[in-house]
Amino acid sequence: MKIHKRYISAFAAVLLSTAAFAQVPAPAAKQSKPVLLKGATLHVGNGTVVENAAVGFDNGKITYAGPQAGANSLSGYEVVDVTGQHIYPGLIQPNSSLGLNEVESVRATIDWREVGDFNPNVRSVVAYNTDSDIIPTVRANGVLMTQLTPIGGTIAGSSSVVQLDAWNWEDAIVKADEGIHLNWPAMLIPTGDKERDERLNRMKENREKTLRDLSQLLSDAAVFKAAKANKENLKLSSMAGLFDGSKKLYIHANYGKEIIESVNFAKQHGVKDIVIVGAGDALAVADFLKANNIPVIYSGVHALPSRAEEDVWQPYKTPYLLHKAGIQFALDYDLSIHGTRNLPFIAGTAAAFGLDKEQALASVTLNAAKILGIDKQAGSVEVGKDATIVVSSGDLLDMRTNNVTYAFIQGRKVNLDDKQQFLYKKFDNKYKEQKKAPAGATTSAGK
Repeated sequence: MKIHKRYISAFAAVLLSTAAFAQVPAPAAKQSKPVLLKGATLHVGNGTVVENAAVGFDNGKITYAGPQAGANSLSGYEVVDVTGQHIYPGLIQPNSSLGLNEVESVRATIDWREVGDFNPNVRSVVAYNTDSDIIPTVRANGVLMTQLTPIGGTIAGSSSVVQLDAWNWEDAIVKADEGIHLNWPAMLIPTGDKERDERLNRMKENREKTLRDLSQLLSDAAVFKAAKANKENLKLSSMAGLFDGSKKLYIHANYGKEIIESVNFAKQHGVKDIVIVGAGDALAVADFLKANNIPVIYSGVHALPSRAEEDVWQPYKTPYLLHKAGIQFALDYDLSIHGTRNLPFIAGTAAAFGLDKEQALASVTLNAAKILGIDKQAGSVEVGKDATIVVSSGDLLDMRTNNVTYAFIQGRKVNLDDKQQFLYKKFDNKYKEQKKAPAGATTSAGK
């Protein structure tokens, strides 16, 4: 059958245009002119709220943030009227595999762990896929930065903080190799069952060996740093920052005894800056955490209680109780790639269960920035910081009204299109065409 070239060309054009709409949007160009957002309610991120506010930024940096009347002297700014809307700092997701894991059932799209038990030299950031289809869906809910976290083994590797609108991993970096992640070996409790306890004893022996190996590795790394050796040793040199505070040690632990044991272990080996990730039992050891000035990244707001006797609402209440206990904390979505888009809503849940709304916002902005060591450039809408800003027509922390209308990363206006929006419009148009068709007629969309 002969098909005219004209029809082939038209068909190809349709396919290409459809594919183009479904692709990840190209990163925004560098800010070329100053911008002034006017008329919105400003949520600074540090607890301050400014009604009828203005935020100006130029060359990627915030130049003004305050009452709208104070911005009248600014000239040469492109004014964007956002009256009635809300301005927030871009949300920050700690402890995430976003961009490291695309489709969990397809091994070739997963690059978040390395073979072996001790891999402090593994850099998660070099595996970051800026073309992930999931990233635009996350930005659409206001999450503009994330901490790329490796998993697996005892020492999984180093994490980096990235912004979510970049051509490649080098462009994305906000802070590279800022910490090393240690998965603390679980404590084992005898059960009274002879056969099961025999297995537990073998597991206990493996745990003790792992701790001995970990102790030796930390000791070797401390000696290597002190000796200022010229010989290259990637594992040992990658851990040097743990002993002068330039790198954080993120200890993934949940149970109270494990938290205490791991912190004491790290301090005995000279580790300066420690963060607990997961922290399910943080309230049970709150006095210990406060006495040792240990912040936590709490992962369990939308989880079930860990013990049968606990209040079913306990995970929802925990952020408020951590705040009340004086523990510095941030919230995350527990390494979930698809759950990352729900980060604002776990903060909203915490606000519904006792935490002040602005404190809840801080738990996913300024507090997270402080824990990750990027608070001098991100986490709040303040003069001199990066213009990484979200504008929403509703409450950003409320899933019913969250509607991001503008997002800026380092002053660049981010394209908020994503694959989900494309598919929604595609099928919305299909059924609209069917409704318009005369009774009994068959549309091309309905075939």
